[in-house]
Amino acid sequence: MTLVPDVGFPLEKAMITPSESALPWVVAFFRGWRCGLLVALAGWMGWALPAGAADLQVEYRGGATSLALRTQDARQQLMVTGTDGRDRTHTVRWSSMPEGIVSVDRDGRVAPLRDGEAVILARTEDGSEGRMPVTVAEFDRSAPVHFANQIVPIFTKNGCNGGGCHGKAAGQNGFRLSLLGFEPAEDYDHLVKEARARRLFPAAPERSLLLTKGAAQLPHGGGKRLDPASDDYRMLVRWIAQGMPRGRADAPTVSRLEVYPAERVLPLNGEQQLVVTAHYTDGSTEDVTRGALYEANDKDLAATDERGRVRVFNQTGAVSVMVRYQGQVAVFRATIPLGVAVRDLPAARTWVDEQVFQQWVKVGLPPSGLCDDATFLRRVTLDIAGRLPTPDEVVAFQDAAARELPVGGDGTGAVPRARDAVIERLLASPDYAENFANKWSALLRNKRSDPRQARGTYAFHGWIQDQLDRNVPFDQFVRSILTASGDLNENPPVAWYRQVRSQQGQLEDTAQLFLGQRLQCAQCHHHPYERWSQADYWSFGAFFSQVSYKPGSQPGEDVVVHRRGIPQATNKKNGQPVKPAGLGVTPPELGADEDPREALAGWMTSPDNPYFARTLVNRYWKHFFGRGLVDPEDDLR
Repeated sequence: MTLVPDVGFPLEKAMITPSESALPWVVAFFRGWRCGLLVALAGWMGWALPAGAADLQVEYRGGATSLALRTQDARQQLMVTGTDGRDRTHTVRWSSMPEGIVSVDRDGRVAPLRDGEAVILARTEDGSEGRMPVTVAEFDRSAPVHFANQIVPIFTKNGCNGGGCHGKAAGQNGFRLSLLGFEPAEDYDHLVKEARARRLFPAAPERSLLLTKGAAQLPHGGGKRLDPASDDYRMLVRWIAQGMPRGRADAPTVSRLEVYPAERVLPLNGEQQLVVTAHYTDGSTEDVTRGALYEANDKDLAATDERGRVRVFNQTGAVSVMVRYQGQVAVFRATIPLGVAVRDLPAARTWVDEQVFQQWVKVGLPPSGLCDDATFLRRVTLDIAGRLPTPDEVVAFQDAAARELPVGGDGTGAVPRARDAVIERLLASPDYAENFANKWSALLRNKRSDPRQARGTYAFHGWIQDQLDRNVPFDQFVRSILTASGDLNENPPVAWYRQVRSQQGQLEDTAQLFLGQRLQCAQCHHHPYERWSQADYWSFGAFFSQVSYKPGSQPGEDVVVHRRGIPQATNKKNGQPVKPAGLGVTPPELGADEDPREALAGWMTSPDNPYFARTLVNRYWKHFFGRGLVDPEDDLR
């Protein structure tokens, strides 16, 4: 199905009433013969199409002023916004003129009935209204059903291929589907070829076991999943009646997902209807609002339903709703403001200050006042140096602060030089390096499970502390760890490879620690909330395929070496070899003598890498503020 935005003239300019002359009819015809003719005829023939300016905005995508539906399978969710920016989708009365072209249910979903043109009306009890012209074409054309694009999403939406049902590794009661539908070819074989297709009955599709169990007409452990009156049920019947076609191999696939609106400010106990559009590789689009899955990241702030309706509770804050369809993800963000005026903010000193202050104003959340000097000194010393300030430091700081104007006092916005000086002094102190060496040592698994590993543990910790003390750039710090070779005496970072000896451990730790990507799920199946597949998992792991170990000079201290050879890993799903590749990028060409870890470090620390810097910032933000900008701090999906 393709939805083609048709930007036309404003409808209200073509509205006429039966008492008006025929001149507006002629003007409407020449200004926009399709929708203009329809609207003019509505007034000329006395249809109950109200005149006047629209008070409500009917939309399904930003900037679209009309709607086109092609084929009988086309559907489109609409949403209505009032002049106050509030959602009115579920409080308006829906209708269309002339009748019989389209139907609109009480939730604003449009379905075609026959070819033609109409105007969809949304009206509130107080007389406010909004309009959306619609054209229906090719209604009688019955296109073959495509299994991967039209049937698999039904299984996903209804939970049939979830991990607790038929999507688990062994299936459920003899029927197996791929987890969340990421392997549609396997799903097709399980249904159509396995057990002589006993779950399908083309001669009488409604009697198919797939439908009678799904609709709970026969006992089903998963309960009722399908309503015989639903579009999903009718689509399955059509597919079976057509002979269970697989669909064209070159059919377009979903390339991205769009949610509209992407962001809204909602009142307490407010709601918002979402419209979800799938964009296909051939440029076509399809409304998948009823086929997508919705999940709020904070269940205490908001709840969602299967129709894309978001309801927020009587609690202020910010909440995100993850929308999933066919392996693609989009996010809707809602802000529920407290509504208190935010005044007397301190002067912004950095871009970060500006962003934080804007959010405070948007949410209507006044910040706490600036802490006094004693509190500041205690907090900053604990955070940076990992200790309390000494008596001498307290006295020195108080003397320096006393010589300054109060921060923001008398409206001057004086720069707190004494506080800046404390921060710089602590960052340059050995205490900073020691404190953060302990933190990085824990993150890098620097521990000993054998008494013989004590020397390496101390050596690695000392190396980390030295890097921090010398203020080595973070990209060089990470590169030294990932590409480490040799023994502990020459290169202490090789101790990291002592704890992560397997290829899987090396790739998973690298992705999670330095890129904020949790790839563990993708070892067995497509990542449920991201685009990473098993191919991505093993391609990333191929960077470590040539890491090898030799006995060292001391017991329990292996030497890490690069083994000569073409780097590659085996995708355990299909047994095919894969080349090393960063996440979402083309594999580099590597020779047998090149250490692929160097290529990995180069890609990770490149300015074009979208994960590396964000992960570092998020990790440090959590350290100083107790919670990352993204939480958990190592899951930046």
